Amino acid sequence: MSDETSVRLGLPLLQTGQAQKEMTYNEALTLLDFAVQPVVEAVGVDTPPAAPAPGACWVVGPTPNGAWTGQANAIAGWSAGGWRFIGADDGMAAWSRADDAIARFSGGEWTVGRLSGTQVVVAATKVVGTQQSAISTPSGGSAPDTEARIAITAILAALRTHGLIAT
Repeated sequence: MSDETSVRLGLPLLQTGQAQKEMTYNEALTLLDFAVQPVVEAVGVDTPPAAPAPGACWVVGPTPNGAWTGQANAIAGWSAGGWRFIGADDGMAAWSRADDAIARFSGGEWTVGRLSGTQVVVAATKVVGTQQSAISTPSGGSAPDTEARIAITAILAALRTHGLIAT
């Protein structure tokens, strides 16, 4: 960190005896406007749009060009003063309008639409948890078991497909 910017978001800091403090303050507010609960037009875009609307943001792709050169993975926001950039940090998230999903930054890359956790809770009830042990597919038995075996096999296939039980 330099004495002139904040640690995480790189916001400009006021300095003792600084002239035109309002310029630094306004720049910090502009960056915060892009960084707090960000909404981006798209994720992984390498070329800046030709005519962006003020306030519009994008997640810069891995090989940016033009005005975005050197800003890989940053959030780029357009303002009256031009492009502003917020560097990505692990855990950062943004809503992607193009994907209608959350994008998260982790391990040096953005992923879209992926949720991770240990359980899903709906109305205070756990409905999905961690994957359980494998269940053997039924085999053997008599002829009357055939229809039940077909149904159970289909249920097991669905549970395995959704990752709710191991294969």
